[in-house]
Amino acid sequence: MTDGIMSKAATMEIPINSNGDTGALAEDDGLEQAAKLQWSLDESSRGTRDLQQVMVSGPNLNETSIVSGGYGGTAEGIIPTSSIKGPNMHHSSSSSSMAAEETTRGVAVEKIEAMRKWSLNTYKCTKQMISERFGRGSRTVDLELEAQIELLRDTKRKYENVLRLAQALTNHFYNMVQTQHSLGDTFADLSQKSPELRDEFGYNAETQKLLCKNGETLLGAINFFVSSINTLVNKTMEDTLMTIKMYENARLEFDAYRSDLEELSLGPRDAVAMARIDAAQQQYQVHKEKYERLRSDVTIKLKFLEENKVKVMHK
Repeated sequence: MTDGIMSKAATMEIPINSNGDTGALAEDDGLEQAAKLQWSLDESSRGTRDLQQVMVSGPNLNETSIVSGGYGGTAEGIIPTSSIKGPNMHHSSSSSSMAAEETTRGVAVEKIEAMRKWSLNTYKCTKQMISERFGRGSRTVDLELEAQIELLRDTKRKYENVLRLAQALTNHFYNMVQTQHSLGDTFADLSQKSPELRDEFGYNAETQKLLCKNGETLLGAINFFVSSINTLVNKTMEDTLMTIKMYENARLEFDAYRSDLEELSLGPRDAVAMARIDAAQQQYQVHKEKYERLRSDVTIKLKFLEENKVKVMHK
């Protein structure tokens, strides 16, 4: 229908009078009405298609748009609601990110502080060790305790030698017992196959079996001795020596902070120096208490070790 009207309008002749004016045509009203009718049909068909699309696909709440202007307006005024977020969501995400940053920062600060303290302590102890080695620094000495510690180390060396020899004896004696057992079986077999020497082979077979039985008893006693010495040397003495090592480290730290405090006490007495002296005094007190506590632990363990050693050797 629309194609017929448009072709008719395109092929229609327009008469012109002698003055150059267009004539009044009877078909002008018909063309105008046809154009209006065509516009109405286009609008109705467009509305029908939109309605059918909504009915088929349904409304999408996530893609709902707010249109500024009337129906059929431009896309410039369309605001997708999926891009609209409430202030609580931004506040929650920012709070969580800030909390995570604070936690990470706190852990980093703690690690840096621990590294700084360790570096300072290592520097002071190394300085004190070098000073003692070259005879320029003083060290705290407990003569009685140092003598006991040196005696323990010497005793441990001797007991380690006893343990090594006892283990070697166990291996050799075990092989000897096995040899006696095999020899006794061989003599017993020969006594059965040699009638003329049955008594001699039988006597030697019984002797070897008796020696093997007594050897197994002695082997059990040697194994018990080796086990006891091994526990004494590698567990009891080693535990005491570990405590002694901690005591010696505490002694070195105590002397290092004591020397640092003495050097600061000989310097100027201004506000900054007094603050450093107070801090050094606190560190000195902390390491003094640690040194005295470990010295007491070493004394007690040395006493118990001596008692345990006597009990083991009695057995």
